[in-house]
Amino acid sequence: MDESELEPSELGTQSYWQRAYQKEIINFEDHGDPGDVWFGEDSAYRIIKWICQCGIAKDAPVIDLGCGNGYTLSELAREGFTNLLGVDYCEEAIILAEKVTQKQFPMIRFQMFDIINDDVTHLGDKFQLVHDKGTYDAISLNPENAKENRQKYIAQASEMLAGNGLFVITSCNWTEDELLKHFSEKMKMKCVIPTPQFTFGGKVGSMVSSVAFVKK
Repeated sequence: MDESELEPSELGTQSYWQRAYQKEIINFEDHGDPGDVWFGEDSAYRIIKWICQCGIAKDAPVIDLGCGNGYTLSELAREGFTNLLGVDYCEEAIILAEKVTQKQFPMIRFQMFDIINDDVTHLGDKFQLVHDKGTYDAISLNPENAKENRQKYIAQASEMLAGNGLFVITSCNWTEDELLKHFSEKMKMKCVIPTPQFTFGGKVGSMVSSVAFVKK
C-alpha cells in the first residue's frame, strides 16, 4: 500500500454507515437520541464559532458534505444562517437528519448526493461555504480506490465552491500539512482553525486538524 494513504477500514464503506444510521434512526424514534457528534461537541463548536466570525452573510448558500444527523447545520441555523443544505450518500443519514431537525429547523434542506459519483450541477447554485467534518476521512479509508476517490472529492468540492467561497474541513486522520498538500492544486489555504493540542514524547500535536481554504 502507498505509505501516503491510510490503512483501509470499514469506516470507508457505505454499508457501514447505512447500518450505523439505521441504528441511530431507531434510537431517535425510541429515545429521542439524535446520535453522535463526530469529533466531539468542542470541535464542532470551534468550527461554528469560526464560521460565524468569518464574514459570511447569514443568507449565503451553505452546504455540509456528509451531513450525518444534521448537527452542524442545526447549530448554524441556531446562529441565524438560513440557506442550508445537507447532503449524504446514505439515505438513512438523510432520514435521520430530517427527523432530528424538522421541528426546530424546518428550513434546513437535505438531499441524497454522492460526491464521488454524482453531478455537482444537481445541487444548484455554487456555495459560499462548503463544510466537511469527517467525510474526506471516510473516503480516504475506503478499501477500494481511496487515492482516486480523494482526487475526485477534491475536484468536486472545488467545483461546487463559489469564486470567493470558503471550504472548511476538519480531519482526524490527516494533518494540516497533509491537507494543504492534498488540496493545493485546486485551493489555497486561508488559515488553520486552532484546535486543542497535546504533547507526547516531546512533540506537540492535535487530535484533529481544521483548515479553511479558498478556491484558486
